[in-house]
Amino acid sequence: MMSVHPSAIVHPAAKLGRGVVIGPYSIVGEHVEIGDHTVIGPHVVLTGHTRIGSDNRIFQFCSIGEQPQDKKYAGEPTRLEIGDRNTIREFCTFNCGTTQDAGVTRLGNDNWIMAYVHLAHDCQVGNQTIFANNAQIAGHVQVEDWAILGAYTAVHQFVRIGAHSITAMGTILLQDLPPFVMAAGNPAVPRSINAEGLKRRGFSADAVAAVKRAYKTLYKAGMKLDEARAVIEADSAAVPELALLAGFLAHPGRGIIR
Repeated sequence: MMSVHPSAIVHPAAKLGRGVVIGPYSIVGEHVEIGDHTVIGPHVVLTGHTRIGSDNRIFQFCSIGEQPQDKKYAGEPTRLEIGDRNTIREFCTFNCGTTQDAGVTRLGNDNWIMAYVHLAHDCQVGNQTIFANNAQIAGHVQVEDWAILGAYTAVHQFVRIGAHSITAMGTILLQDLPPFVMAAGNPAVPRSINAEGLKRRGFSADAVAAVKRAYKTLYKAGMKLDEARAVIEADSAAVPELALLAGFLAHPGRGIIR
């Protein structure tokens, strides 16, 4: 059964699914849609053209779906889409997209978003990610599945963050972070691979060893990027997991960290 606290303000046109809980003093705007069994804590503002899936929990003092922090924004009906089973902790700010990009900011499923995280306009975040406290993501950033951002990580606009990668606390990412790579520093530099994370996710010992070889090919062998990618792509025929890395390197974007 749906539960809306008497002090909450919910626009009559907002769409609330079954079992939704809206806490005290929260505000739900006209164009907001909330899926079944999502729990909204106290003092949360949900606004904009925002769609939230099922079984999410959004803690107190979050601002979700507000206008993008982009001076070019002129009030267009851009969107924010949040998937299912996400945990979004206190004081997070998620903005809608802009017409300069796809017009939508997306957060996928099963993500663990800690306090004070900023998800800027037009970001595309996959599934099963972890953003530690105060991770700050500028506009147009792409974050692939299973990535982990350490506390106080700051990410420049248009940067891509590969699947199964990880950053240390206080990392400043000015360029793309390839899949599987562990990064740290200001600016970020590659340190190793996320071996422990891969093991926890069921990667075989052979697959982890292949990722380590690919890392050495990319960062230790003195090859140009195109040469390293060709070697890794050839190796992916025997180790399919490497296709993630080869595909990422085929579209270098801002260039990878070095």
